[in-house]
Amino acid sequence: MSEHFRPPNLALTTVGLSLATFMRVLDTTIANVSLPTIAGNLGVSISESTWVVTSFAVCMAISLPLTGFLTRRFGEVKLFVWCTLLFVLSSFLCGLAQNMDMLLLFRALQGAVAGPLYPVTQSLLIAVYPPAKRGMALALLAMVTVVAPIAGPILGGWITDNYSWRWIFFINVPVGVFAATVAISQLRGKLERIERPRMDYVGLVTLIVGVGALQVVLDKGNDADWFHSNFIIIASIVSALALVVFLIWELTDKDPIVDLRLFRHRNFSAGTLVLVLSYSAFFAIGLLMPLWLQRNLHYTATWAGFATAPIGVLPVLLTFFVGKYATHVDLRLLAAGAFVVMGMTCFMRSDFYMQIDFMHVALVQLFQGLGVALFFMPTLTILLSDLQPHEIAAGSGLSTFLRTLGGSFTASITTFVWDRRAGIHHARLAEHINPYNPLLQHALAGDSPAHRTHALALLDRSIGQQGFQIAFNEIFHALGWIFLGLIAVLWLARPPFLTRSRATAEAD
Repeated sequence: MSEHFRPPNLALTTVGLSLATFMRVLDTTIANVSLPTIAGNLGVSISESTWVVTSFAVCMAISLPLTGFLTRRFGEVKLFVWCTLLFVLSSFLCGLAQNMDMLLLFRALQGAVAGPLYPVTQSLLIAVYPPAKRGMALALLAMVTVVAPIAGPILGGWITDNYSWRWIFFINVPVGVFAATVAISQLRGKLERIERPRMDYVGLVTLIVGVGALQVVLDKGNDADWFHSNFIIIASIVSALALVVFLIWELTDKDPIVDLRLFRHRNFSAGTLVLVLSYSAFFAIGLLMPLWLQRNLHYTATWAGFATAPIGVLPVLLTFFVGKYATHVDLRLLAAGAFVVMGMTCFMRSDFYMQIDFMHVALVQLFQGLGVALFFMPTLTILLSDLQPHEIAAGSGLSTFLRTLGGSFTASITTFVWDRRAGIHHARLAEHINPYNPLLQHALAGDSPAHRTHALALLDRSIGQQGFQIAFNEIFHALGWIFLGLIAVLWLARPPFLTRSRATAEAD
C-alpha cells in the first residue's frame, strides 16, 4: 500500500462506522425487557421467549471468530457493508414475524451477521485514522460499547410500552441503511488485501457445533438445573468433544478458518487475557445490579435502568481526553488505575443494604464510569499493538469472541452462585425460627392461626431477601479482589503499545 488511506470526510466515516457498532451492541440487550410482551403477543411461554436472546447470542458467538477468514476472503469494507445490510434486512423481518419460529429464524440470522460488525469496525477505524490519533478512535468505540448495553433495556422498555415490540427491530433499518451508505461513499477506493483461502470445513463444522452447544448450555443451564438435566449433560459432552477437535485441527491445519496462531504475539495474548477476565467481572456487575434493584429493592425495570445508567456519563465526557492523551503514559498504569476504581466500587457495593437510597446507588455507578472510561481503550490498544495490519480484524474478532464467551460464562456462574449462596444464608438465618423460640412465641402470642401463618410467611420472605442481600455483598467483595488481582496480569504485556506507524504498515 503506497499511501495511508484517508476518507473524504473522516468525521462522517467515524459516525457511520460507530452507529453500526452501536446498533449491533444495542441489540444484545434491547429485546430482554420485551420478552414477556413478545411471548404474550406470539402465544408462547416466557421460557420459550428466552430463545429470542439465546438464538442471537449463539449465532453471534459462532460468527465472531470467523471474522479473520471473512475479511481475507471479501475485504473489510465489503464485509462491513454486507453485514450491515443483512442486519437491516433481518431486523426488518424480525419486526414482521408472525410466530415464534419465524422470529427465532430471523433473530439467528441477525446474530450471525452481527458477529463480524464490531471487529471489522474496529479494524476500519484503525485503518482510516493516522497512527497518532488511533487512540481516539479506540476510545470512541469503547464509549459506544459501554453506552449501548445501558441504553438497550431503557429504550426497549420505552418502545414496548409506548408503541410495539416490533419497533425495537424496525429502528435498526434507518440506522443501518445510513451506516452502509456512509461506508460505501467514504471507503470507496480503499485498497485491501484480498485472498482466496480454502474453506476449512472441519474447523467450521466443529466451531459451529462446539460453540453453539456451549452457548446453549450457558444460556439454559440455570433454568434446567445444570447437570441434573440430561439435555445439559448431552450438550456439554457434544460441546467439549467438538471444541477439542476444533483446537487440535486449527493448531495443526496449514490454513485454519480461525487463526489461533495470533496468540504467538505476547501483547495480544496478555491483552486478551486481561480483556476477557476484566470484562467478565464488569459483566457480572451489569447483570447483578438491575436484578438486585428489582428483586431486593422492588424497583421497576425502568427505574432500575435509571439507577444504573449513570455508569455511562463519564465515559462519554472523557472519551476525547482519554483518546488524545492516553498514549502519552504507560497504558498498563492507566488500565491499573481503572481496575483500582472498579475494585473500589465493588467494595462499596459489598456494604449495600436493603434500605439504601436511589442517589447512593446512582453515585457509585457514576464513579464506576471513571474506571470504565480508563479501561477499554488501553486494553484494546495493548492487545492490538503487536499485530500485523492485516491481522487486526482477525485479532479483534478472536478477542471479542473470547470476551463474549467470558460474559456468557459469567452470566451463568453469577446467577447460580447468587441463588446458591442466598439459599445457604436463608437456611442459616432460619435455624432459630421454630415453634420453641421464646421470642417468636411471644411475638405470635394471642394471634389466630390464620394470622400466625401469614406472619410466618412474611418472616420467611424477609429472611429470603436478607439471604440474597448477604450473597450480593459477598459476590461484590470477591469482584473487588478480582479487579485488584488483574493489575498483576497487566504486567505480562510489554511496551511499546503504540499501533504500528504508517511506515511500518506500508512496509508490511
